[in-house]
Amino acid sequence: MAENSSITICLMAVLFMTRLASTLGILSPRLQALDFARNLHVEPDAIKSVSSDYGNIVHENPAAVVYPSSVEDITSLIKFSYNNYTPLTVAARGHGHSVGGQAMASNGVVVDMMSLRHHKNGTGITVSKSPSLGFYADVGGEQLWIDVLHSTIEHGFAPVSWTDYLYLSAGGTLSNAGISGTTFRYGPQISNVYEMDVVTGKGELVTCSSRSNSELFYAVLGGLGQFGIITRARIALEPAPKRVKWVRMLYSDFSAFTRDQELLISINGRKQKNALDYLEGSLLMAQGPPNNWRSSFFPSSDIPKIMSLVTQHAIIYCLEAAKYYDDETRHTVDKDLQQLFKGLSFVDGFMFEKDVSYVDFLNRVRSGEEKLHSQGLWDVPHPWLNLFLPKSRILDFNKGVFHDLVLKRNITTGVVLFYPMNRKKWDDKMSAVIPDEDIFYTVGFLHSSGFDDWQAYDQQNKDILKFCDQAGIKIKQYLPLYNSNKEWISHFGSKWRTFRERKAQFDPKMMLSPGQRIFNDI
Repeated sequence: MAENSSITICLMAVLFMTRLASTLGILSPRLQALDFARNLHVEPDAIKSVSSDYGNIVHENPAAVVYPSSVEDITSLIKFSYNNYTPLTVAARGHGHSVGGQAMASNGVVVDMMSLRHHKNGTGITVSKSPSLGFYADVGGEQLWIDVLHSTIEHGFAPVSWTDYLYLSAGGTLSNAGISGTTFRYGPQISNVYEMDVVTGKGELVTCSSRSNSELFYAVLGGLGQFGIITRARIALEPAPKRVKWVRMLYSDFSAFTRDQELLISINGRKQKNALDYLEGSLLMAQGPPNNWRSSFFPSSDIPKIMSLVTQHAIIYCLEAAKYYDDETRHTVDKDLQQLFKGLSFVDGFMFEKDVSYVDFLNRVRSGEEKLHSQGLWDVPHPWLNLFLPKSRILDFNKGVFHDLVLKRNITTGVVLFYPMNRKKWDDKMSAVIPDEDIFYTVGFLHSSGFDDWQAYDQQNKDILKFCDQAGIKIKQYLPLYNSNKEWISHFGSKWRTFRERKAQFDPKMMLSPGQRIFNDI
């Protein structure tokens, strides 16, 4: 308690001295070095704005909020903290889409990265070309992926690896991995970065890549914000397609569903023209409608027959695929899809197709978000659970979790994702952790709840993790939530020693991203 009080007093003193000196026109060189102090805020509204996140379950107040107007504000803050007798904890906050307080800093300082968007004068995203890299985009860590899409597509190019929801910051997704249905072919977003600018836990602004300062480069990608704050990332670009053939197929048999998914992701070369560009899967159950906030895909006229199928089998598995095309390939895309889907075992008569623009496909979640906003259902608790599951145990998971737990519990009304990825598309030198099998699945329980019943979903999540532990299923959490150092050591496994050594090298005073709770009890 005394330490927290001293931190608050220290920040208040800096704030008072800087503003007084600025008013009197006698700002000393020492105070001028504290660039961040001009944008330091302790007002209740500022504190409240960063004390919760999309999860709306964890609520923690920082001592102050910094609204940076430049990268120098961030380096100044971290240098000040690093050199302080009692270092401040510092958390970078993007668009606030964490679900468990990961971007919070209780009694520390939250850096609201969105503030930088107002000070870049259109330079937050720039598209360039080099002989060695081809086209690429330099993207500020504060920039949203939706803006990256709009900015790059003006040049006829776009990134190839995306998240399902585009209103996330580049720095945020690259600190985790950045996954979606594009990952099986193009890898996670962290596999599509050439270079970064990072402010380390010592307040040093470092440019890093796989060839220069590579230890920092690999640490930060998937590093959960533990080693530095990403202020710029150089992202690989490819020519942007114009339209998308978007298909969903329904399965009543889990083995057929996963077998077909794995067959389709086996064609995954970046230059293979007959490969899909996107593949995901999900579950349909009686508690939730076939159309949900992620996309209203199915025609309303087909909902009755889909629900009849769901009622008959209790769980229906939906394989979702997409193939991009442009003017050059529009005459062959249908034939390519027919060849890809030949011999698949979906339920006869339950294949559905849409043809949409490339931008509309990538931004497909937005309309659902806007609808929930209008109904007051967006800013509610989201007790999510995201897992990576080894292929060898998916049958056990289907029976033990989907059938024996989720169906019997009968509370799951939200989206449940289930689709495979290829391990070879990930770089093991990066901090991100995945199962040690060539093919693994991502499982996402994307629950929304009321403020008085989120604990039931949270308990179900805990029971799922307990089942996996007791069954010996070596899952890895994505967007992990742990409360003890022991759990984190288990999570990182063979990577823990390297992770800990990188922490000591780049954030020796353990100031950064305390909301992850990795080193808090050391």
